[in-house]
Amino acid sequence: MAKATKPTTKKPAAAKKAAPAPKVSVPAKAPTAKEVLMEKYITDLKEKVGEARPDMALLEAAVKASGPTIYKSDTATIAASDKDELARVKKGFITKKLGVTDEAKADAALVEAVAKYGKSVRAKHRPVMYYLIAKALKKGSVLKG
Repeated sequence: MAKATKPTTKKPAAAKKAAPAPKVSVPAKAPTAKEVLMEKYITDLKEKVGEARPDMALLEAAVKASGPTIYKSDTATIAASDKDELARVKKGFITKKLGVTDEAKADAALVEAVAKYGKSVRAKHRPVMYYLIAKALKKGSVLKG
């Protein structure tokens, strides 16, 4: 009986490398509404408040604390000249979210935040104000956690 031999396959002597596939540029993904607003808030913190390197985790927490109000033109900003609105910020954010019940501390934090943002800025972005208030009260960890 003859032994079966394995068929041999010849390899091409010099296989040419295929040219790389042309690169197809993927269109850039449009930023979300939140990303656009975050850029505004970062710009405000850098240019109007003077923070060279804002605490991004605290800013994210402030945006989260603001909730869907940031998407509505009527509620996205805080009018610092409106005493009723400042009272709502004090009650809803400072007391409920941050847990600060001392009226003097709450008022001082509001005044400090308004002063840092600048009195000339009529409509102050809510998350930036929340950021400044939490920082003034040293309650960033409460807001983040």
